[in-house]
Amino acid sequence: QVRLVESGGGLVQAGGSLRLTCAASGRSFNGYAMAWFRQAPGEEREFVANSRWTGENKYAATNADDVQGRFIISRDNSKNTVDLQMNGLKPEDTAVYYCAARASRYSSTRYEDYEYWGQGTQVTVSS
Repeated sequence: QVRLVESGGGLVQAGGSLRLTCAASGRSFNGYAMAWFRQAPGEEREFVANSRWTGENKYAATNADDVQGRFIISRDNSKNTVDLQMNGLKPEDTAVYYCAARASRYSSTRYEDYEYWGQGTQVTVSS
């Protein structure tokens, strides 16, 4: 059974940092596209960052424009984890953050394209 579990959320002041971790289990996700999305109250789920397999042991990352230069996605295939390092946090980054996996080497910024989801972790940034 495929399972994704997020951790690392919490309350932080503006300008601070948090590191989210997604632990995947049930199979190897080496060839999968992995992503982080977020959803604020009353808003649609939006893309944050993804990591796609580009061959051999190489991966490429894509970030949403509003987190570019602040957030970094990384993955450790030996541990089956995907992290999201968030720096320079802003109040508008407040949301529930979700980890997602797609059974494809091709990434997507659309949440509809991801088959597996975690339960989410709350990130709250105070001003």
